[in-house]
Amino acid sequence: MASNSDALYYVLSKIYHHPELVIATVPQYSNAVAITVDDKLKVSDSDFYFPEHKLMVNRLSPDFVAKNGDLLDYYYDMTDQDNPGFHDVWITTGHVSKQHAYLIELYFE
Repeated sequence: MASNSDALYYVLSKIYHHPELVIATVPQYSNAVAITVDDKLKVSDSDFYFPEHKLMVNRLSPDFVAKNGDLLDYYYDMTDQDNPGFHDVWITTGHVSKQHAYLIELYFE
């Protein structure tokens, strides 16, 4: 499982520090958010983490969540979640080549 990936951290951190890279942010359900960014963003192992016309689903490890709580809180605040906090985070990624975009969906439980 690729849940502790530097590539995933890089993308989440890059969006956090450069929100102008975001094409769209769409709240999904009460505990999820979908974000698209231009696929020109340089990501290591992008073919693996952002497969073309497919989805890659990973559960972020508890260590990753604990170490990057402040970063994940930024995305959690984009949801409509009523409950304070989260324990588990799932990330779904993919490449929508017709839109020249990487898709990132975060689910908080």
